Amino acid sequence: MEFITANFAPIMFAGLICFLLLGFPVAFSLGACGLTFGIIGIELGVFQSSVMAWLPQRLIGIMANDTLLAVPFFTLMGLILERSGMAEDLLDTVGQVFGPMRGGLALAVVFVGALLAATTGVVAASVISMGLISLPIMLRYGYDRRFSSGVIAASGTLAQIIPPSLVLIIMADQLGKSVGDMYKGAFVPAFMLVGCYVLYVAFLAIFRPASVPALPAEARIYREPDGSGGYRSLLVLMVISFVVSVLVARHLTDVHSWWSGQTVTSVATDEKVVVAMCGGTFVALVIALLNKYLRLGLLSRLAERVTFVLIPPLLLIFLVLGTIFLGIATPTEGGAMGAIGALIMGWARGRLDMTLLKQALAATTKLGSFVMFILIGATIFSLVFQAADGPIWVEHLLASLPGGQVGFLVAVNLLIFFLAFFLDYFELSFIVVPLLAPVADKLGIDLIWFGVLLAMNMQTSFMHPPFGFALFFLRSVAPDKPYVDRVTHTVMQPVTTMQIYKGAIPFVLIQLVMVGVMISFPNLVTGSLDKAQNYDLKSIGDQMRESLQPEGGGASPDAGYGSGEEPYGGTPAPGGDSPPAAPASPEAAPAAPAAPDADAPASTPDDPVKAMEEALKRAQPSN
Repeated sequence: MEFITANFAPIMFAGLICFLLLGFPVAFSLGACGLTFGIIGIELGVFQSSVMAWLPQRLIGIMANDTLLAVPFFTLMGLILERSGMAEDLLDTVGQVFGPMRGGLALAVVFVGALLAATTGVVAASVISMGLISLPIMLRYGYDRRFSSGVIAASGTLAQIIPPSLVLIIMADQLGKSVGDMYKGAFVPAFMLVGCYVLYVAFLAIFRPASVPALPAEARIYREPDGSGGYRSLLVLMVISFVVSVLVARHLTDVHSWWSGQTVTSVATDEKVVVAMCGGTFVALVIALLNKYLRLGLLSRLAERVTFVLIPPLLLIFLVLGTIFLGIATPTEGGAMGAIGALIMGWARGRLDMTLLKQALAATTKLGSFVMFILIGATIFSLVFQAADGPIWVEHLLASLPGGQVGFLVAVNLLIFFLAFFLDYFELSFIVVPLLAPVADKLGIDLIWFGVLLAMNMQTSFMHPPFGFALFFLRSVAPDKPYVDRVTHTVMQPVTTMQIYKGAIPFVLIQLVMVGVMISFPNLVTGSLDKAQNYDLKSIGDQMRESLQPEGGGASPDAGYGSGEEPYGGTPAPGGDSPPAAPASPEAAPAAPAAPDADAPASTPDDPVKAMEEALKRAQPSN
């Protein structure tokens, strides 16, 4: 029994692993392990029975957590956009834009994956949509099967790191940090990862062009009467939009000054970017609408198509992320606005009906319930684990690793990488992250950086064979038998499971490289955060005493406790110049409270500064 009592925390952790290996659902494994070891711990005297009395309060705290409301809001937004055909339109349009170049279809998949990630935030929806739409087209025109499978799965998993990612919401909640700061920190690394995917596609286009051929001329459907592709007017429209964005960014301080009636000298960079991009895209949309309804003939079919397909989701992204970055809305409020915006977009496109809405609401309810049950189970487990001094055991285990911060981060990321073979990101966030966060904080690691780093690593849980969920999603929609292509009428060979696995490996390596880059350059995350303000409390106290000095004399600013003078110009002791009375001995009984001053006001002012000033006036000696 002494051995069990002395090693209760590691035995409890091993018990959780046994529950999981037996195949029980994670939420129930966590709850059952917590309750079982809670009863054992009370019987063995490891901790008091009063520990379990905190459990109802913890569960009520979960239900009162406003931050977690963002999860169903963003999920509903993504499902409505995905089921209203937005992914299909985006892939078709962007594929036509990039089609004439080698690797163009793969670039379209990467960019649409990033756009879907910023609007849907749901991996399954992105992977399945692109697998159904893009994979047959890529196979039809001779793309390598392994590469096609890998780029679709990897682009779908961008939803884990590009805001408004559900992983980042959960991570912020578990680390006790702001979701807005987590989004800001993830912004640069996420789009660096997109850039790495683009570079990989470009590398193949240069050195292995046969694996990523260009779209043939007969497959390009948006052509002008003169046979041109219509790229010239698209380029002109992009230039106009860019110029408007630059002008808005340069004169944003003037707009603020005019609006507020006061001189504004500077505006935050993230606000400039959001407002400028909103202005540029809005002008492009207005030009396209005028061209269409007034039949001006200024834009090509391709330019009109790109404008009407790309700009509505872009405006929705600005509505959601822009209001969060600017501090206008919380993530929960931003998610609610995003869900309403998605409903409006689906209705405007004529693709939103009651059946689709019921399906989206049912799927959102299932995911929300899944998250809630896991969180309840994790709360039960963590309550008992903390009572058994589990965090101290984890701290001793990890804080003594060689290499300091870097050694800790390398070990933790290797642990997360291998655990991701068996656990998904929700389970990792609720089980592992609460154990690692206190150690990281004690080592002086910025928790926003730590959270974004783990989120980037958890992205591999969807990709690495043989357990990656994104690979399973793609397997469910990829052809597993020979089929006849509906356009070319040729027999196409199926995509094997091994081809999907092999195609995922290069993208897993790219993700791991990004993890290493983020460890080496933490400023990629922390550089976009608001700088912490350091305050000298002693200087603030001195300034307060100076500002509260009564006119015509009183105590000096240095007068205070232990100075031999009454602080704040208080009344000296009776006896004129006699020395101050000695302090009472510790054994002396406490003095009775002074009777209230007859001249004191009946109630103290609401303003504490005014209250202090009045107290000082009453403390002045009468003339």
